[in-house]
Amino acid sequence: MNSNASIDALELMLTDLRTRNEPIRHKAAFRGCQPEFQSLVSRLIGQLENELMSEKQRYRLEQQP
Repeated sequence: MNSNASIDALELMLTDLRTRNEPIRHKAAFRGCQPEFQSLVSRLIGQLENELMSEKQRYRLEQQP
């Protein structure tokens, strides 16, 4: 599949958010905000997934003859 910079950036950000970053999660646990932190991560993933789908649809439409 052909790609563009916006799609690549969104896919990379989603990969980063889905990767367990233990030092950050330990800080959240230490500060007592682990549930809130995880909720934010989940919300961001959802928003970025929606944006990625929209960008892919827009890209497909641009590629049609």
